[in-house]
Amino acid sequence: HGEEAVARRVGERVGFVLLTEDTEVVVLGLKSGLARYVLSGGETTMLVRPEADMPGNRMNDGVAAPDGSVFFGTLNDTDTQPTGHFYHWRGGEASRFGTGTKTTNGPATDPERRILYATDTSRGRVSRYPLREDGSLGEPSDFVTFREGDGHPDGMAVDAEGHVWICHFGGARITRFAPDGTPVLIVPMPTPQVTKLAFGGPNLTTIYVTSAARDLDREIDPLAGHVFRFDAGIAGRPAGLVSLPDVR
Repeated sequence: HGEEAVARRVGERVGFVLLTEDTEVVVLGLKSGLARYVLSGGETTMLVRPEADMPGNRMNDGVAAPDGSVFFGTLNDTDTQPTGHFYHWRGGEASRFGTGTKTTNGPATDPERRILYATDTSRGRVSRYPLREDGSLGEPSDFVTFREGDGHPDGMAVDAEGHVWICHFGGARITRFAPDGTPVLIVPMPTPQVTKLAFGGPNLTTIYVTSAARDLDREIDPLAGHVFRFDAGIAGRPAGLVSLPDVR
């Protein structure tokens, strides 16, 4: 649509939106499950409901893998029960991986190094999974653990150099980590609850950042809940595309 802003109502809370090989079709992470959505007509087709028996959960964040499958996570809406999980959807059922937690975030992929990063926000831990040639996951290892005062690791993205940018929810910053987990750059943000970032712009060097205003006084922190952007001077990666059967 060029520079035109277009709004679409889908009837449910949306956790994430992923592009597909068809420019008129996207994949939505709705509260109730993963769905195919046609932008022009608004037709919604549910792909999988991984937690139909857990109405207190919702989809939170997701990423398209190099093979066109989808890794995504759920969370407990009240942030009190460890009912959130990670899933891998490959065109059929969604298979669960990792351990239960209150809040998942990410995942994010490094296609060159064949790594999947997944965030256990509740426990302050980011894990690294080998991404096998057949699209399955190897055994995880610890990548980064946030300390007291860092806030909680939230959304993240991998840049073209294989470094991982992680938002600090409650920490008012974004940190860029080298592939070995060493912090190499800190970007302060003007509001504490930093939730997600994405690379964009003509050269993929612009970073767009979302934030939350949950439990914050908007008079004290008027920037809470806003979207920000800045020039990173470092290129990101093009967004992955979900492979869907019969996208038309």
